[in-house]
Amino acid sequence: MEPVSASASPLVLLLAWSVVLLVAHVLLQGMLATKELGTEWNAGPRDSNQQPAGKFAGRAARASSNFRETYPAFVALAAGLLFSGETSGLGLTGAVIWFVGRIIYYPLYLAGIPYIRSLVWLGTMAGLGLMFLALVF
Repeated sequence: MEPVSASASPLVLLLAWSVVLLVAHVLLQGMLATKELGTEWNAGPRDSNQQPAGKFAGRAARASSNFRETYPAFVALAAGLLFSGETSGLGLTGAVIWFVGRIIYYPLYLAGIPYIRSLVWLGTMAGLGLMFLALVF
């Protein structure tokens, strides 16, 4: 199968927007931690390893960490799909499921909503699974 032009695939847009999602995680986590611990902490070397104790800053940190655990898999699978030319069908569906699920997951985590958040996370994993299946079969 011929590799598709990267600009012709919605996967390229999903990859680009996934970077925006990553930056949003990092910025919100940093803003909430700075609000709690102050600008001196943020600007300093953080040698004391002081962590925010507030629930929103802690949730933002954990949600960001959770995102960064699956993000490399998304990028690798999306790149593999692009390189192989499999840029529609099951792979694209999986990528959209992962992306939309990650957007939904963040506010659910910040709000402290159990079970539904876990179901959304499972959905994002299913999205990665679909991407994998499209790539290897």
